[in-house]
Amino acid sequence: MADGSGVDGQLDQPSQHGGVISLKDRAAWAAALNGACPVLAHLNADTTWLLQLPIPTALSSASDVKLDSKCNSRPRSRYNILIDPWLQGPQSDVASWFSTQWHVVAPAVQTIQELDSILAELEDGHAGGVGIDQTTYIDCVAISHEFTDHCHEATLRELPKRVPVIATDKAAALIRSWKHFDTIIETPGFSADAKADWQRALVDPNERIPPWVGIGRVITQNNALYYHSAIMVVFDRNYSPGQQTTRQKQEPQAVIYSPHGIKGSDLECIPAAGIKTLALLHGLHDVRIWMTKQLNLGALNGIQAVRACGAKYWVATHDEAKKGGGFISWLLRRKTHTLEDAAEAEKAKQEEQGGTSYEFVELRSGDGLVLS
Repeated sequence: MADGSGVDGQLDQPSQHGGVISLKDRAAWAAALNGACPVLAHLNADTTWLLQLPIPTALSSASDVKLDSKCNSRPRSRYNILIDPWLQGPQSDVASWFSTQWHVVAPAVQTIQELDSILAELEDGHAGGVGIDQTTYIDCVAISHEFTDHCHEATLRELPKRVPVIATDKAAALIRSWKHFDTIIETPGFSADAKADWQRALVDPNERIPPWVGIGRVITQNNALYYHSAIMVVFDRNYSPGQQTTRQKQEPQAVIYSPHGIKGSDLECIPAAGIKTLALLHGLHDVRIWMTKQLNLGALNGIQAVRACGAKYWVATHDEAKKGGGFISWLLRRKTHTLEDAAEAEKAKQEEQGGTSYEFVELRSGDGLVLS
């Protein structure tokens, strides 16, 4: 495994990982889902993701994993979490004259119905067997911000109303205003104050999200808008219904999603709570509004963040250089970093410090990664 520390505290350049698959290769995708590892699928070139968690082996009946009585009666192998979906069309914040953006790279799927049909094929072995008015293989949606490149109304309205949405408070308020979804949950916070109990802090007491999965927000200091924050998805593969999972058997794992970047110090609570971070999704590019605010913290911050949470994989996200229009597009300044740039810049600071072993992966639209 390539690692981020190197010899004598210097930084090597983490290499691409052999677990990358093409989502167009259905056989490879199906083979990945037949394994025991989570699969992370990049649905566009920006920051729309599908996280496919293996359902604990103790949950063998369909009633343990189905979304509701209208869903498939067959047992399911994966719990599918859709993150910040934006597929076709532009996104605009405030007004079109203020800020509008379009994808430059075509998404890997064009509609939610297309995605659902693919998931039906992967689960049940037949194509085209699902329509969104009948059933769905998308089990929940996680939304990190109210900005419409993360909370895209047209894409979200393609989902069935019964799919639960878990969103940060401002995004939840926006989604409620559409009067489309039946279940909208505000992401609970997680920090060092959670006293190492992720289940108590993050698991939905009403079980609208399964009790072996916790979805929350890493609490960040002095960041009232939660812009530089993170969504965390924690899961316990050893969960067994009807009995309390023992501390000895607990091996909670997490995927941390921070599209705009988060300070490393805010992530230290995760390993402190005994949670193993499989992947940190954090961008490389430094994006700023001219003369004012830094939007995306970029690769230099990413190196610090991946060390702090101890992630096995650092996966780039939110780095698509989209086509922009409106007033804000004239003020945006994007500095495109590579990991090599960031590592070189960090060497002087890190010569006397060890680093955390990790692998860096960039996934194109339509790529997947087996989180082994």
